[in-house]
Amino acid sequence: MHKYRLVAKKGEGTFSEVLKAQSLKNGRSVAVKCMKQTFVSLDQVNNLREIQAIRRLSPHPNIIRLYEVLYDHPSGRLALVFELMHCNLYELIKGKRQYLPEATVKTLVYQLLRSIDHMHRNGIFHRDIKPENVLLTNDDTVKLADFGSCRGIYSKQPYTEYISTRWYRAPECLLTDGYYGYKMDIWGIGCVIFELLALFPLFPGKDEADQVRKVHDILGTPHPEVLRKFRKQGSHADLNFPPQHGSGIKRLLPHCSPQAVDLIQQMLAYDPEERITARSAMRHPCDRGEQGGQPK
Repeated sequence: MHKYRLVAKKGEGTFSEVLKAQSLKNGRSVAVKCMKQTFVSLDQVNNLREIQAIRRLSPHPNIIRLYEVLYDHPSGRLALVFELMHCNLYELIKGKRQYLPEATVKTLVYQLLRSIDHMHRNGIFHRDIKPENVLLTNDDTVKLADFGSCRGIYSKQPYTEYISTRWYRAPECLLTDGYYGYKMDIWGIGCVIFELLALFPLFPGKDEADQVRKVHDILGTPHPEVLRKFRKQGSHADLNFPPQHGSGIKRLLPHCSPQAVDLIQQMLAYDPEERITARSAMRHPCDRGEQGGQPK
């Protein structure tokens, strides 16, 4: 850390704290993510999922840029030096009373989809899509960040560790014992798009049971066949839900275009197999009209 002058604390999570710092060599402002865990060797550091994922995915215009890894062997301390971003999507909409223009949201969403499509095509899924992990530069370039939870798409299920913030957690994560895949990222993006348009979260569950209730209140209960599939995948939950019609997403977004509502609905398909892919979402009329063409 002797290469940097610490300026301010930007935030803190369970596993790390993020500091704003300035390079003593070139004056560049950076974000330094200081890990709370200590590490016994450089090999252990290089095996971290976050570092491996960013190295595999970089460079990409919509993936956060990692400048360097600072590891101090005697103390075991580790810090990751990233480009400094202006804000995250949560900070962008926090306290806003006026809706963002739909064209602005489309531009942000298209870039987020580009980052996720790039990840999925490289065999990685994020597992913690939420507004706080989607960052913006001063000129509104979107950069996906925080790859600490990511996994390989072809890695072996079930996944046992705790993942994703509850409000953005897909039904297959809530209702099976670790049998989920990359389509959970798409559900998270659907929730994020809704929040950008509505300025409030779609499913703010107080606990896991309340989370499922909130999903059913809006989307309704799924087809029995979907629940049968979840049961087969080993469920800790009672899946005997009384049939329920949801109130729908359209009612909550009266100011939005039918195309925007349709894209969110396709991302929030209860059955992950029915959920749209990131690549198809980039071709959706909601996004294509804004970008003027097909994804490359």
